Amino acid sequence: MRILPFIYLAYMFLSLYMFFFFIILFLKNKKSMFFYPKARKGYSVSIVVPCYNEEKSIEGTVNSVLQSDYPGLKKVIVVDDCSKDNSYKIIQAIAKKNSKVLAVQTPENIGRAASAKNYGLKFADTEIIGFSDADSFLEKDAISKMVGFFDDEKVGAVTCSVLVKNKNKFIEKLQAMEYAIIAWTRKLLGYVEGIWAMPGPLALYRTDLLKKMNGFDENNLTEDIEITWNVISEGYKVEMCLPARVESVAPTKTIYWFKQRIRWDIGGMQCINKYKGHVFSKLGYFIMPFFALSLFLGLLGIGVFSYIFTRNLISNFLYTKYSITTNTPLLTFEDFYITPSILNYLGVILFILGLFFVILGLSIMKEGKFRGFRNVFNLLFYLIVYLTLYPLILVVAIGKMISYKIQGKGIGWGTR
Repeated sequence: MRILPFIYLAYMFLSLYMFFFFIILFLKNKKSMFFYPKARKGYSVSIVVPCYNEEKSIEGTVNSVLQSDYPGLKKVIVVDDCSKDNSYKIIQAIAKKNSKVLAVQTPENIGRAASAKNYGLKFADTEIIGFSDADSFLEKDAISKMVGFFDDEKVGAVTCSVLVKNKNKFIEKLQAMEYAIIAWTRKLLGYVEGIWAMPGPLALYRTDLLKKMNGFDENNLTEDIEITWNVISEGYKVEMCLPARVESVAPTKTIYWFKQRIRWDIGGMQCINKYKGHVFSKLGYFIMPFFALSLFLGLLGIGVFSYIFTRNLISNFLYTKYSITTNTPLLTFEDFYITPSILNYLGVILFILGLFFVILGLSIMKEGKFRGFRNVFNLLFYLIVYLTLYPLILVVAIGKMISYKIQGKGIGWGTR
């Protein structure tokens, strides 16, 4: 099919364009990547921690918030969504020991992190409100490094580096690389006002702005993406503080990882649908096209691969059937000779550049350890297998949206 080479070239052009786009951003801003402004005033801060069946981690999460060195931390609001385990009892025990902790429970199980966050928002009366997942652990100076960005009145929200806490299993090590690269590229996108998500493990917002927007969208599976787009649509900026770090417990089993990624894809598509009318706004100048293009490239890649695989499968089947019928050889020495083409060379170049990009990002985030066979294998597996699974997950997510005709229905808490 003559059109395939053009599709290959277009795909590779876009991939190379994005590679050099990020590299140029890095080279231009590498000296300021770990800079953060010191706050000129003492902002009052509340942190909301939504919780559901997190008895194993909730105490550690709350303690990590309480151990913050930021003097303006006034309140830690822990919202239990009617857990079936001992989470709420643990939260109440913590609240008795520390007056900063407020233990509250929803009237009934809501089943969505966004709903629990909105419930906690009702109890906040500070200038800044933050949200942290119940399985995330803040570094002591994380909040202190983030609040200074709010000196700019145009900043509505601030995020930080989210890294993986558990790195023992193979799937966890792969996610550790992924999270580090995401944090690095999110900072780079910040230089072009292109940050499109405020991840749940830790994000700070102006309280009055959040209340003005009526909090999080409870019908969206990725409320952290939706709230970011909402903040931007209100005319505010979002910032990324790379040196502020929080560690989160990543999915420990492949099936949980798979379900989490499906939720991410469905939520992302919900955001595109909700904000499609903002194409000619600040949100539509970069973030929406960038986000949509990322999804499209994944679908294009899996589409081309499926076509070639199916075509070759049918062709080989017919050839084999014909060869057996006519008693001709199935293979000759000529079949083992491969004529290199420009597409082959471009594919190799693209892989090498991708490898360089990942190693560079991991090194900057201090997550890169490439000595030893296992670490090299993990890196290659991440590039060759792990990342190529994303288009397949996107196809499954689209299938779920079509077949169930949902807006987030059926997927709530519990991705680990």
